[in-house]
Amino acid sequence: MAKWGEGDPRWIVEDRPDATNVNNWHWTEKNAAAWSKSKMESLLVGLVIDDDKVGRAEVTKIEKCDGDASVNNRKAKLIFFYEWDLKLEWKGKLNGSDTEHHGFVETPNLSDENDESDLDISASIKSTGPGAEIMKEMMRKKGADIIRKKLGEYVSALKSEFTAGMILPSNKEAGGGANDTKATVTKTQFNNSTNNLCKMEKLDIGAKIATATLTDTQQFKCTAEELYNAVTVKEMVEAFTNGPARLTAERGGEFSLLGGNISGTFEELTPGRRLVQQWRLKSWPGGHLSTVTIEFEQKDDCTELRLSQTAVPASELERTRQGWQRYYWDAMRRTFGFGAALL
Repeated sequence: MAKWGEGDPRWIVEDRPDATNVNNWHWTEKNAAAWSKSKMESLLVGLVIDDDKVGRAEVTKIEKCDGDASVNNRKAKLIFFYEWDLKLEWKGKLNGSDTEHHGFVETPNLSDENDESDLDISASIKSTGPGAEIMKEMMRKKGADIIRKKLGEYVSALKSEFTAGMILPSNKEAGGGANDTKATVTKTQFNNSTNNLCKMEKLDIGAKIATATLTDTQQFKCTAEELYNAVTVKEMVEAFTNGPARLTAERGGEFSLLGGNISGTFEELTPGRRLVQQWRLKSWPGGHLSTVTIEFEQKDDCTELRLSQTAVPASELERTRQGWQRYYWDAMRRTFGFGAALL
């Protein structure tokens, strides 16, 4: 039993950037499925397998990506779970030949129970005729080796990039936050008042959380109306997020996408010009919302998008910035061709 006046350190709320889950004592979990699928797509699609003595092949798409991934934090220890069944489509040509071969590469056992070197990777080919078996053998050997390394990069990124900020600093470790050109860090006092910049549901302990403002500017080769529709029309949102979405694009309407990892409500909608949302990540402290303001400006050869997001938890700032880039901007360009020149 703790001495009088000392208290149990597991329950002491420190004056630190994030007063939730003090000393990382409680079990927390982050769903890494959507992040994993996007990460593997960026690592694998477009991957080139080049053998000077045989030919050249390229992974064209991920035909199947079934499974799940999550990361748990308990007493400042990270526990990883991932299990994937992958099927990749490829195309290639032998040296000196104009015949294009097509096939698949499959790995059914990418999981936390297997090392990179233990992955079973098989190759198959849809083509027949001269050279087909040679191309298949190249993918079975050299192709498999290169794909194993890329999947190893995914595992490394899951354990470092995705988990950034999961183990929270204690009061002694937190220190002061550094400002940069795109982030302004502030501290906001929380209670049950509805006038706070950041809302915290049922939080009446006077806790403090460090927050930051995120700004970004992007250019898209499309009209302002097309870009506005891409983030407000349910079918278009589902297209670039590759999954079901719940979205009601009206004032007070709710939205939820990427498996519920992003959710919020619409506050202001001016078609082709301005969009304001209350926006949060599932991993943020319960009830905490940021305000996202997106402005669209039609220019002669593109549409400029300006984003301002206030009250982002400081520990989640970089992850949030990367998320906008990966799951919104890059995905929209890839899905709708917004990176191509306007006619």
